[in-house]
Amino acid sequence: MTRARLLLIEDDHDLAMGLTDALELEGYRVSHVADGRAGLAEALQGRHDLIVLDVMLPGLSGFYVLRELRARRNEVPVLMLTARGEELDKVRGLKLGADDYVTKPFGIMELLARIEARVRRLATAEATSLELDDVVVDFRARKAQRRGRPVILTAREFEILEALAARRGEAVSRADLVARIWGTDDDVEVTTRTVDQHVASLRRKLGDHAEHSRIIETVYGYGYRVVP
Repeated sequence: MTRARLLLIEDDHDLAMGLTDALELEGYRVSHVADGRAGLAEALQGRHDLIVLDVMLPGLSGFYVLRELRARRNEVPVLMLTARGEELDKVRGLKLGADDYVTKPFGIMELLARIEARVRRLATAEATSLELDDVVVDFRARKAQRRGRPVILTAREFEILEALAARRGEAVSRADLVARIWGTDDDVEVTTRTVDQHVASLRRKLGDHAEHSRIIETVYGYGYRVVP
């Protein structure tokens, strides 16, 4: 399974390099930025699953970065790094929309555990809706429309589309879909073919085409993804 993409915004070079090495050893993909202005610009690109954000940064403070992200409706989870004993920093960060915080100095294992916990929540998150081109899907109501007209999807088709939408833009393997939806990855040759059949049916109903996909892209030899 593809690991999460992390953005580390930290101006302490030694700390940042140490964290980057530790996180990459755990399988994460890490981008590092050393000041608040560049960090905000990078965060707004929307290419990361989690941001580790220091409060004290040159250029723009971590608080300013966080406030701007939330003001622009960027809801990527943010874990803040605060100075020891600065309880007001923690409270302020949480009120601005931080999802968690770690106090400096911290143990690397604590930080890894907090990141892993947040990533697990991301992995199990469910998409509530999907709007692409002329298709609108409400997963909670189990309703789908194309060009304003109802589209009848089976339970399995809803589940496949929901699983892909929850990791939108990320390639999801056939084996992952089998494990999540059918609850087993036994007899992979048969069950992955079943996934392909369901995706083909979804495409027909949604007016999507494998060669010129607007909704579900094929990742050849691996699985599928909902277009970013």
